[in-house]
Amino acid sequence: MLSLAIGVEGCAPGSKLAPLPPATDAGYVLGPSDQIRVITYNEPQLTNTFTVGDQGTIAFPLIGTVHAAGMAANEVASTISTSLVQKKLLSDPSVSVEITQYRPIFVLGEVSHPGQYPYQPGMTMLSGVALAGGFTYRAITGYAGAVRSQGEEAGHAIEGKVGRATYLQPGDVITIYERYF
Repeated sequence: MLSLAIGVEGCAPGSKLAPLPPATDAGYVLGPSDQIRVITYNEPQLTNTFTVGDQGTIAFPLIGTVHAAGMAANEVASTISTSLVQKKLLSDPSVSVEITQYRPIFVLGEVSHPGQYPYQPGMTMLSGVALAGGFTYRAITGYAGAVRSQGEEAGHAIEGKVGRATYLQPGDVITIYERYF
């Protein structure tokens, strides 16, 4: 009986996937679909909310296109501040950038309501499933498949297996598999 259980478990969907590397602690880097708020102290006309576009840029007033994807929020603030000085628009700007909305995660497969959900820092696979209405009665509940984008290059992603307590990153696509028995 034990050998039968091991044999059946080994052929379950996604069981042969390698574990997905853990989410990095290097700090959050911006990507397409992130929303940021740029605050320029004492310059209300240069304070606004922007969405990082598909090309990884935002269109900032008076400066034009500013690259944001792959950068931390403080790096974008520094880039904007430097550009304002170089273009002689402000002599000593005080710029800060905060993330107002992260890229969503996607939950597919054996959940009650598959779809796109807002990411929140500290989110795990299990909390993502909870947002999607929980597991269906056919779901494999111990692990899931995940696809994670890596870097700015389009089409560069890795696929692996995640456990219930695995931390997610914005943009992750989680697939909850159907059990055979």
